[in-house]
Amino acid sequence: MNRAKKIGLLVFVLLSGWFLIGQEVVEEIVAIVNDDVITLSQFRREYEMRVQELRAQAARAQARDEDLEKALEQLKTNMMDVMITDLLLLQQAKEKNINVSEDVKKYIENLKKENNFTSDEDFRRALASQGMDYNQFLKQMEESALKQAVVGMEVDRTIVLDDSEIVNYFKLHQKEFIDPGEYKIEAIYLSPEGKSAEELAQKKAGISEKLRAGGDFLAVSQADSDGSVKESKGELGTFKQGELDKTLQEAVAKLKTGEVSSWVETKNGWYLLKLAEKKDSRPKAFEEAKPGIEQLLYTEKRMAKITEFVNGLKKRSFIKILKPNPLGS
Repeated sequence: MNRAKKIGLLVFVLLSGWFLIGQEVVEEIVAIVNDDVITLSQFRREYEMRVQELRAQAARAQARDEDLEKALEQLKTNMMDVMITDLLLLQQAKEKNINVSEDVKKYIENLKKENNFTSDEDFRRALASQGMDYNQFLKQMEESALKQAVVGMEVDRTIVLDDSEIVNYFKLHQKEFIDPGEYKIEAIYLSPEGKSAEELAQKKAGISEKLRAGGDFLAVSQADSDGSVKESKGELGTFKQGELDKTLQEAVAKLKTGEVSSWVETKNGWYLLKLAEKKDSRPKAFEEAKPGIEQLLYTEKRMAKITEFVNGLKKRSFIKILKPNPLGS
């Protein structure tokens, strides 16, 4: 049976959105993509997995609740298109007889070594503790590798960056290539926890008196600071402009090298800051900026070509969406 007849028969059987065996409903179909289908259970499973990934990413990044909600809403809106695209890429991998078994095997072996798993059983138990079945994990890895292989063959190898593009971008975006000022800062820190306002005032006055009497800043910090600043012996670190807490940044910006600020209050406590070293901001040379420009232009071209490639696949394919909103309102 040729492809057109097979698809026609599939549409005839599935147009209502259900597989029927006798009178028993087995599975609901939400979309047909060439010779394959996307079922409601597949859709829900993939959606829930991606929701968990977004929540985990948001937790690691300490993202705002409203940003997470926006990302989840966008996922829900785009989920059907994402699954159709994934299926088209997997169909391409099958047509091209791409085999990624060895690549996946090597990836899993490296993963086991990096995490000190001495056996397959240990690895499987670790996956199970995260609520993931090993076979499902393996399937996800294989499908991800297949999709990447198709994109690599059809898109990545076609991308060419011309040197003139890089030079022109650098000339037109000079403001993007400024190496910001850098500060090396020493600090004395007092936590308000367990101290009354009077005790804090006395402690601050005592430290200030030690410094006026010629006390070494780092020695005083090591003796009198609280928390991690005491542990680091007063070395707060080196920061680029904009990386510091806004209140501390404003205090440091007023200092010359070697000067000490007045006491600065933040939400975490009180600081005395010493500007140990300072490097002024400066324009980057072309060779410094070039790797970043190459990455930026490559990414832009790649995204455009992936979109073009996927749109081409969609135009050449039979795609029937039977349930546009499988998750409901």
